[in-house]
Amino acid sequence: MQNSNFRHLLLGFSMMIILFTVSCTATNVSTKSDGTSIPTDKKWSERMALTLMKQYPQAYQLDDKTEPKWDYVHGLVMTGFEKLYKKTKDQKYYDYVKGYADATIDENGKIPSYKFENYNIDMIEAGNILFDLYDKTKEQKYLTAMQTLRSQLETHPRTTEGGFWHKKIYPNQMWLDGLFMGAPFYAHYTSKFEGGKNLNDVALQFEIIQKHLVDPKTGLLFHGWDESRKMDWANKQTGTSPNFWSRSLGWYTMALVDALDYFPKDHPKRAELISYLNSTSKAIAKYQDPTGLWYQVTDKGNQGGNYLEATGSAMFVYAFAKGANKGYLSKEYKNLAVKGFDGLIKNLVKVSPDGSVTITEACAVAGLGGTPYRDGSFEYYVNEKKKDNDPKATGPFILAALELNK
Repeated sequence: MQNSNFRHLLLGFSMMIILFTVSCTATNVSTKSDGTSIPTDKKWSERMALTLMKQYPQAYQLDDKTEPKWDYVHGLVMTGFEKLYKKTKDQKYYDYVKGYADATIDENGKIPSYKFENYNIDMIEAGNILFDLYDKTKEQKYLTAMQTLRSQLETHPRTTEGGFWHKKIYPNQMWLDGLFMGAPFYAHYTSKFEGGKNLNDVALQFEIIQKHLVDPKTGLLFHGWDESRKMDWANKQTGTSPNFWSRSLGWYTMALVDALDYFPKDHPKRAELISYLNSTSKAIAKYQDPTGLWYQVTDKGNQGGNYLEATGSAMFVYAFAKGANKGYLSKEYKNLAVKGFDGLIKNLVKVSPDGSVTITEACAVAGLGGTPYRDGSFEYYVNEKKKDNDPKATGPFILAALELNK
């Protein structure tokens, strides 16, 4: 009897040791710096970057690509890595960015996957990462690639008032997306290499958007505008698309805060751009959900099928935080940004046992027209597919975290 009790006691003690060991292992698995896990004591900006590097050892593999492609989503995320390197001085982040550039640009400065003749404004965006690479390395190929992208803007088709078409295949159309794709690069290039002579042309792009896409009732901006009014999605009187898409508004506000980096304080157009940022931000802030997030279709939070969406929310957080940090926006927007970032972490971010960070509820893609036809309806936007850790969420998340020091 005594032996039996002793055995039970010994067995119970052994089980306690095992459970204690398993518990400790589970608790610490994500804090080990052994190259296979993501340290949870780092800031969210690094945790996301390390997650992406773990999933995509080569930067060109982002967005599940199997071969190098020059693309705006890579440029967006690489800009986050570039700023992360400046903040941390950790060489691996710089190497990741350079690895993308070297995988997509040959030794002569040609970008094999880029087609100049398509006149796609999206293809300009990744050029933003080349300025620092050229400054640091002085490699001619980076300058040549930048010059190629700049030359696209020289002959890029325009509306009658001078606004860049979104793409050659979308004639007479300007989308909010296109401002982020072209304006910051254009502003940086003309400031750095042309003495700023074309900053007025950069400002013109925003002026045309403000003239044609602002809704007088809400202050929000419609996703797209067709000067010809020929598209089925275009309002026959105004040319605008029918709904407000948060990510497109995110592209626009990010375009403003990033392009403003290159407008000197005495430039006559600077105050104008800041006023656009303020009016647009004021309208967007009205639709921030109590969670701190924003809906896919910005102004229809109560309509069935709509959802709190990650990419637009992360972009607003970045634009509000940077705008406030730079003094373009009042300090209250920094508070709104913090609320938004906390909302992302609480509601849309998941952390795996290995410490990997995943952003959920991210709209993968949305547009207007094309084949199959995209009509810009509420039903269209809320039914487009979602993708966890879509680059259009992870890039702005890193940028937002850096602005908020989180």
